[in-house]
Amino acid sequence: MKKIRIAVLGAGGLGKACLEVVAKKKEMEVVAICDSGGFLYSKEGIDLKALKALRPSMDPIGEIIKLKNRFDGIFVALPNLPNEFIPSVAKRFIKAGYGGVFTCALKRTSAIRLMMRLDKGLKKNKSVYIAGCGATPGLLSAAAVLASQSFTKVEGVNIRWGVGISNWDAYRATIREDIAHLPGYTLNRAKRMTDEDVERLLDRTDGKLELRDMEHADDILLKKTGVVDSLDKVSVGGVMDTRHAKKPVSTTMTLTGVTFEGKRSSHRFILGDETSMAANVIGPALGYMKRALWLKQHKIYGMYGSTEFMPMVVR
Repeated sequence: MKKIRIAVLGAGGLGKACLEVVAKKKEMEVVAICDSGGFLYSKEGIDLKALKALRPSMDPIGEIIKLKNRFDGIFVALPNLPNEFIPSVAKRFIKAGYGGVFTCALKRTSAIRLMMRLDKGLKKNKSVYIAGCGATPGLLSAAAVLASQSFTKVEGVNIRWGVGISNWDAYRATIREDIAHLPGYTLNRAKRMTDEDVERLLDRTDGKLELRDMEHADDILLKKTGVVDSLDKVSVGGVMDTRHAKKPVSTTMTLTGVTFEGKRSSHRFILGDETSMAANVIGPALGYMKRALWLKQHKIYGMYGSTEFMPMVVR
């Protein structure tokens, strides 16, 4: 069986988790990875231990682009600070003529809007990009698409997530993105914060970040597929505990609607508290990568969101 060869952009918390998950799969292998300081390629596959051998580079992403014919798909695990960063990286691959597939765990509505502009270039390269393939958007917004089938009218989708990590340092980029959602903060302000600034903020909040009415791309992706008719019918919020691995609250997606009989009801999808953020992000992202490759095999190219297709199972 020929394995699906993956390149991972980003070697932080999610990038490392991707290596761990792929190591347990028979159908996939990571052959290239990079972070801000270096890159690594091995046709034999890359595991966590191999990260110690990252080769220093002034342009790690450029080095991965040079290897574009040696892998089938890219998982983008880069920090999305600012919004233009990941779209700009995708543009570099498109300009280089990369014809494989991409998935990412982009979260912000404004970032997904920027990604949608890449559709023409992706189609020209016979490439596929499925965006927002993490937990939310991704796993939970896909569940909302399924839940909506019971109703003739969807009144609202409420996503409430809980994440627990024992040390914020393992997910620096993710924490900074969440901080940017706090009142008085912006993406640029969060990006400029030093580690000491973040530590002081977390000391003031006992290590917890409680977020409400987040700018989350679940709204634009659910509107794109017709689940809701306006963005304000989707609300996303949650609690991040940066000092304990246990989730502070359960992660749920609740969809409320009216059936054809005129009855109002709700469907609720609850993630197991024992599943980590990484498990709920990497699993769907890899499943959507397999789906993207399926689309490419069937000559369907372009830019899509995670609500438009079901992920496939990666064995």
